[in-house]
Amino acid sequence: MFAYGKTAADAISVMSYLATLSEKQLADSEEIAKSRGISRAVVSKLLNRLTKNGLAQGIAGQRGGYRLGRSASSITLEEIVSSFETSKTDSPCPFGRNWCGKNNPCPIHDSIEKIAKLNRQFLRGTLLSEFSRPALSCATKA
Repeated sequence: MFAYGKTAADAISVMSYLATLSEKQLADSEEIAKSRGISRAVVSKLLNRLTKNGLAQGIAGQRGGYRLGRSASSITLEEIVSSFETSKTDSPCPFGRNWCGKNNPCPIHDSIEKIAKLNRQFLRGTLLSEFSRPALSCATKA
């Protein structure tokens, strides 16, 4: 289980599609939407934010489209996720907000912290270039 929501997951999916393109190729939002099974409206909103944050680049015009804003080997999943979600400093405690951090930690506090730490390490340590391997280019044509 990853500690990010559907919007961030969809953004990773969009960026992973862009990572499979050659440097000169462009993809439009409809192409990405069909390939990834995400609505075109959602893909467009994601691309706008990703472009604003420098992770994607939009090229205007009739032959325009989107590509990565910089090399896939310089983009981490953490950058993509943080474009859509604010980082939570506290781990979610199943006993409620008033337990952990107020007195003694809850009975499973250490386990939750370990999972949260592993998730942060995964996001920081996973580069988008891992999605651009030819075997992972699984775009389907409808």
